[in-house]
Amino acid sequence: MKSSVELSQLLKSIDHRGYPAYKSLAGSYQFTDYVLSIDHVQGDPFASPSRLSILVPARRAAFPPAFLETPWTRSALADYVLRAFGRAIGRFTFKAGGSGKSGLIGVSRPGQEVLARTACEFVREGLLVRFEVGFPAAGRTVLADELHKILFDYLPKSAAASLLYPALPAKEVEAAVFLSEDQHFIREQLEPLGLCAFVADGAVLPRESGVSDRPMEKAVPFSSPDSLAIVLDLPHHGPLRGMGIKKGITLIAGGGYHGKSTLLKALERGVYDHIAGDGREYVITQDSALKLRAEDGRKITNADISLFINDLPNGADTRRFSTLDASGSTSQAAAIVEGIEAGSRLFLIDEDTSATNFMVRDALMEEVVSKKHEPITPFLERARDLYEKAGISTILVVGSCGSYFYIADTVLQMDSYRAFDITASVAEILKAHGPHRFHADGFRLPDRARLLPLTQKTAARASRPETFGNRRSGGRGQDRGHGREGGQDHAKVKTLGKTSFMLDRETLDLRYVEQLIDSEQTAALSYLLRYAREHYSASGLSLTALVDQLELLLNQKGLAAICDSSYVPVNLSRPRRQEIFACFNRY
Repeated sequence: MKSSVELSQLLKSIDHRGYPAYKSLAGSYQFTDYVLSIDHVQGDPFASPSRLSILVPARRAAFPPAFLETPWTRSALADYVLRAFGRAIGRFTFKAGGSGKSGLIGVSRPGQEVLARTACEFVREGLLVRFEVGFPAAGRTVLADELHKILFDYLPKSAAASLLYPALPAKEVEAAVFLSEDQHFIREQLEPLGLCAFVADGAVLPRESGVSDRPMEKAVPFSSPDSLAIVLDLPHHGPLRGMGIKKGITLIAGGGYHGKSTLLKALERGVYDHIAGDGREYVITQDSALKLRAEDGRKITNADISLFINDLPNGADTRRFSTLDASGSTSQAAAIVEGIEAGSRLFLIDEDTSATNFMVRDALMEEVVSKKHEPITPFLERARDLYEKAGISTILVVGSCGSYFYIADTVLQMDSYRAFDITASVAEILKAHGPHRFHADGFRLPDRARLLPLTQKTAARASRPETFGNRRSGGRGQDRGHGREGGQDHAKVKTLGKTSFMLDRETLDLRYVEQLIDSEQTAALSYLLRYAREHYSASGLSLTALVDQLELLLNQKGLAAICDSSYVPVNLSRPRRQEIFACFNRY
């Protein structure tokens, strides 16, 4: 390792040389409070910025060991530090001059949720922060003095203000950690209490706008109906009253624009912890919950959808169903069986985004088109068995179909964003309509382990290393983890925002995976898929066994383990098990 003095001398020696001279700076340098590593140097001032990291030794960072004892408190603390570092360094971005991206200082910008990120994490040695810097240049000429400002003025000031515990407001840091412990406490209490979700009184569920995830000002705070209210005694907050949603089948009914989908949206995001001030800090959902919807045109590979669809006119085997262009009903059927495979114990469904013919068939339709001519068994006739025989609960938003009232355990009505328990009154109404049986025989969960689609496509070629190389991309050191890393060829990956990514020439469309909340999760999925393809293509593992292996790797070694190189991207955050399955199922 070199000293900061040597880095300063190197900068002077390359001043006003050609831009490639910056490559000589790669390496690690000891500063007073931390080690600065220049991990990747951009090829020119218009390319993606250079990637740097700071490692603050644990003793120097001086964060209380008690704050680092659990994964959730470490993630919450790292999230707090990352936001603080972002605010501190943000004052200096583009203060250094030059052309192109010269002077840019890029830091991960978290949203309302707390995620484990490569941008900031506590490792064995201490606190590690990764970020990007646009190395300054005039045209393609090195401006060493401008980079010197960034490395020897802006960074030390920002690090001193945000990466050392004594410099941070202790009460705020403690509050972030304590909030994560309270959130985890609620999540752990759901199962013993027979609940699948909890929504605290005072929670602010509506968002600022369709493009902002911040809480809406002057929104109606949530208040639990007395019949569903419980009080939890949290470790730090103390007693907290809220609505406990019991396991089983829960309907959310009400008129349009009264808050039905807003409540469901809060529940689907409740699988993540939220920062203080979000309004949904204490909206906690069972962590395997899966939002389901119809997804016309998606890929399905070798899925057993016979629980819902049989006897297709073309004779297709619905126990091993594949298509490149699914209909709304087949896509929703596949999503359910894939969710079962992923271990989900709660399905979240909105009638508005579901395939009507998959959800229900009314009596008149059955008179006109008899059951023997209809290959679809609607979800209405399977939901009760999914709970009673498979332990999978459902929370369903309904606005136009009353048949679901017959199978519901709990019925909520949203009226002007206020929740009412109308279960008893619905039961009285149903008595006047007489008994109805909404149940299909022949309930059977898929009982075979599916092989990963990539295994079937590439196993015969797995012995040829060039199959997974970068021979088509033709480049070295491509941006954002593309191409060759650490001396090893890799398939090219490119993240296209939150909704999709490219692996070699194939684009994976994830726009309808609605609990995918951050483009950094999408980036991590691209790395996970590439890692699986390069390491497990000929393993013969089932998809479930493969995801088990990947999650074990992530738990033991973190996101860095799937990068297969000494360089770790700054822009990865951990997806849930459900989103890993969703990604692989669309490959």
